[in-house]
Amino acid sequence: MSDKKGKNSQAEQQEIIQTFQQLRNEQRSLVSKITELEQDLNEHKVVLETLSEVSNSRRCFRMVGGVLVERTVAEVTPALANNRDQLTKLLENMNDMLIRKGKEINDYREKHGIRVRGQEPPPPSADSEKASSSGGVLVANKS
Repeated sequence: MSDKKGKNSQAEQQEIIQTFQQLRNEQRSLVSKITELEQDLNEHKVVLETLSEVSNSRRCFRMVGGVLVERTVAEVTPALANNRDQLTKLLENMNDMLIRKGKEINDYREKHGIRVRGQEPPPPSADSEKASSSGGVLVANKS
């Protein structure tokens, strides 16, 4: 009978580890997307700065849906400014999502007693001493 319990707890631990790693992968994916959007935002800013130095009637080319379109600086500048503003708002939302995901991961780690290899364990507190009787899960850091 103890064999069955050991296998169940082993399966539960594997499920906890998989969920934890899925949360970490989601966090990495968010960071990657934020980095990509920050690069796009910087490109928009550079283009807007460059276009501010030229005449509004000057021709310029813009890629729209994979098609290169000829416009004037006066036509392109408002659209780029709008895109820049939307990217800024999106980045703020994504950063908030990243913070929430980090809190979710930390809560999950505390709830299940997960320690990542290479990290020092948190200092013991009165609450954690009571919870220390339950077995913790050790996860390899694959970064």
